[in-house]
Amino acid sequence: MSIRFRLLISFTSVVVVSVILFVLTAYLLSVAVTGDFRSISSFYNIHYSLHPLSEEEENLFIDMKYLAKHDPEQLKDQALLKKYDYQLKMVQAGLVVRDNNTIVYAAPALKGIDLTSSLPAYDMGNTSIRNTMNAGNRFFSYSKFDFYFSAKTGEKGSVFVLRERSPFAELVRTLLPILIFIFTAILLLTGLLLYRYVTRTIIRPLDKLRQSAEHIKDGDLTFELHATSRDEVGQLVHTFDQMRQQLSDSIQRQLHYEENRKQLLSNISHDLRTPITTIKGYAEGIRDGVTNTPEKLDKYVGAIHTRATDMERLVNELLFYSKLDLKKEPFSFGQVELSPFLHRIADELAIEFDNHVVEVKWEEASQEPLFVLADREKLKRVTMNLLDNCLKYMNQDPKQLTIGTERQDEYAIVRISDNGSGIPQDSLPHIFERFYRAEPSRSQTAGGSGLGLAIARQIIEGHGGTIWATSVEGQGTSVFFTLKIFVDRR
Repeated sequence: MSIRFRLLISFTSVVVVSVILFVLTAYLLSVAVTGDFRSISSFYNIHYSLHPLSEEEENLFIDMKYLAKHDPEQLKDQALLKKYDYQLKMVQAGLVVRDNNTIVYAAPALKGIDLTSSLPAYDMGNTSIRNTMNAGNRFFSYSKFDFYFSAKTGEKGSVFVLRERSPFAELVRTLLPILIFIFTAILLLTGLLLYRYVTRTIIRPLDKLRQSAEHIKDGDLTFELHATSRDEVGQLVHTFDQMRQQLSDSIQRQLHYEENRKQLLSNISHDLRTPITTIKGYAEGIRDGVTNTPEKLDKYVGAIHTRATDMERLVNELLFYSKLDLKKEPFSFGQVELSPFLHRIADELAIEFDNHVVEVKWEEASQEPLFVLADREKLKRVTMNLLDNCLKYMNQDPKQLTIGTERQDEYAIVRISDNGSGIPQDSLPHIFERFYRAEPSRSQTAGGSGLGLAIARQIIEGHGGTIWATSVEGQGTSVFFTLKIFVDRR
């Protein structure tokens, strides 16, 4: 059974049960007020002005009508009137006899009521013998019969059988059908509005979720779901769309990783082909006897050793990069004073700087100690890679290398600049990709695996920082990276 059908049954049940309870409550309330235990069918048809008396009261009234027609003088007998009144009292009614404008007898229960002015006028034709009347603040239904005590003298008389009623019960009886109709209409309208509201806020979003699940099943993750409310259903739609987005991102990452894997295999094959070909050529020369002198043999063996060393360095860097990429290379973070750390690295490369006739300049924004959170060995590798790139590609005289540091909010910024040939603007966004070379022929001449900057980016991102570069062709290149400021939480 669908939720829509269940909701429809639920609302219908609410309407039906409410109507039944309302009708039953109205009936019991009217019975409680009027004491009229009649059937439900007669309950809707009775009106006091047509049927003011019960069956027992009506029988007594008929007896008194008989006396009024055949022996009216007996209706002045107080003993007889008390007897009739007692019988009427047993059925919760009362007797009143009127002689002209004088009350001959009135039931004790009616004491204190101005019956003279309240009773209806004479109607000797008895065209209206049943009706209702108000006496002060009290409401009565009655049956009356007008007669002559003496036709010769014209002495008029009236006999009344009264029963007190509740005006509220009269109002209920009159308005009950209208109230039931209005109440039923309100219930139906409320049920319909609730059904439409629930359908709009629950069924439609769930239907969209079902359609979305079918899209996912078919492999389509390009659609979007928008939550139209902030309730549980809206939160479910929002969470489902987040799941879809994460699934789509995961698939895109998987495709990207697959593409990177293919490109990596292609790059590895390309970078290994040259040294393998060289080694193979020199080995075939040795095997064919080309190295017929010790000098040639040493030359061929040295070339083979150089190429094998290059291959070993490439494999080691590739293995290190793979560990960084797979988050399997552990970091050992600690407090590092940045400026002395960079100075020590520059001192280690002092001989290289002298050989290349490079002038090193320092630009430190503050003389205060600047402590960062870093892995010393990996940060040293980043710095060495960047300085090594500067030495390879500086081709202008005088060669200048600038190392600068500064603090910006919660990060320290390190800048390494050279006045080399620079990098083309279209190549600048890609220099931190693995095996990327802005000038392939020149890069191969300069040496290197093409993984240095890619490894630098992985290490800096592992520190929670960022790395980027700016360059102007013919003027030089600047590489920047950030490190978190060390905070002592002891």
